[in-house]
Amino acid sequence: MQTEPWKRELVIAAVLFGVGFFALPWAIYWVGQRLIGDYAPDAGMLTLTEQIWSDLLRLEPMAWILVLSPYAVLQLARLVRRTWRPRPV
Repeated sequence: MQTEPWKRELVIAAVLFGVGFFALPWAIYWVGQRLIGDYAPDAGMLTLTEQIWSDLLRLEPMAWILVLSPYAVLQLARLVRRTWRPRPV
């Protein structure tokens, strides 16, 4: 039995939102620490994650862009694939 397209899309969006919400702040901290150094004096990975989460609650646009970016990248890839797909003649 095949699931309805909107249910499948909802699951994909929820999973990618989870990635953006939980994994992306940790990945940003890890890469930033390797390239730039510490986030702030006496601040660690949890401090950055907490800051991003609190910015989400305050409806800060950049925090929302960050968290929703995995889903946005998927949608952009779908758009590019659909645009560049050879059309039947």
